[in-house]
Amino acid sequence: MNQAHTKEPFAAAPFIKEIGRGKKGARSISREDAFRLYGAMLDGRVSDLEMGGLMLAMRIKGESVEEIAGFLDAAEQSFDMLPMPPGEYAPVVIPSYNGSRQMPNLTPLLAMLLAQQGVPVLIHGVTDDPGRVTSAEILRELGLPFAHSVDDAMQGFARREPVFMPVDALAPRMSRLLAMRRILGVRNSTHTLVKIMQPFAGPALRLVSYTHPEYFELLSAYFSSAVPAARGDAFLMRGTEGETVANAKRAQQIAWYHAHQCTVLVQKQEPVDELPPLPLQRDASTTAGWIKSALAGREPVPAPIAEQVEHCLHVAKLLHAKQVSHGEAG
Repeated sequence: MNQAHTKEPFAAAPFIKEIGRGKKGARSISREDAFRLYGAMLDGRVSDLEMGGLMLAMRIKGESVEEIAGFLDAAEQSFDMLPMPPGEYAPVVIPSYNGSRQMPNLTPLLAMLLAQQGVPVLIHGVTDDPGRVTSAEILRELGLPFAHSVDDAMQGFARREPVFMPVDALAPRMSRLLAMRRILGVRNSTHTLVKIMQPFAGPALRLVSYTHPEYFELLSAYFSSAVPAARGDAFLMRGTEGETVANAKRAQQIAWYHAHQCTVLVQKQEPVDELPPLPLQRDASTTAGWIKSALAGREPVPAPIAEQVEHCLHVAKLLHAKQVSHGEAG
């Protein structure tokens, strides 16, 4: 599919007519039509009135697998893909758009542990979110610079550091649609898309979380049938306050999607009486200090996160070996 980049206005009314008939009467559109529609939205060719109508109609109806697939096809054509970093591991992609409101946000710990092993780790997301502690704020406290270009990202990978790239630098057109939340007051399909996009030119392991059960069904179906297998694998888990790091207090189920097949790597753990040592406060400075201690061995890494790291290492190495094998065969 080739997205034509033109500023000619796009007539969205026929699509609104299909998806805007309410929860019971609405019909989903095809993957091809979803690709055309979302591409026009990204290009700024849909009027503000129609944009609001589309976002609210889709919010009420809910996305289908074909719609999510078409939207993502268009989304991933709207920004420059990152080159594949050298090394023994495929990249691991960690979206971070939620932050934490109650628990300490340990997404940066997961990223640091992987990067220490030589895994190219890309974290993309928002830099701040009122009332929440974002991964970006903690990474800043850890002294890691943000990447605002492909060169910045590649230099970070070469230093064996997690690379945080703000979404407005990685995918500016998608960032504009994300910002519509401030106007409409509700999330839109782009909030789902940024959590499942794969920004590398080759295969990568993406860590994906969901909050509501219906999104588990949607994303499971997408990774089981509609995702291009050549784009790599995915781990799907219930989010820790929306983040893709394992819950330090008790493990959640982690499902691995590989070539449209699903394998459960981690079973959901029942609540435990004794909680692991965690930062005493959830603010960015305290969390960053605790992460430094954990990386130095002065604090124990929570078992669910250590297990998540091991699974990431295994699959990232597997993906890299498979790519090398196919490259040599070709």
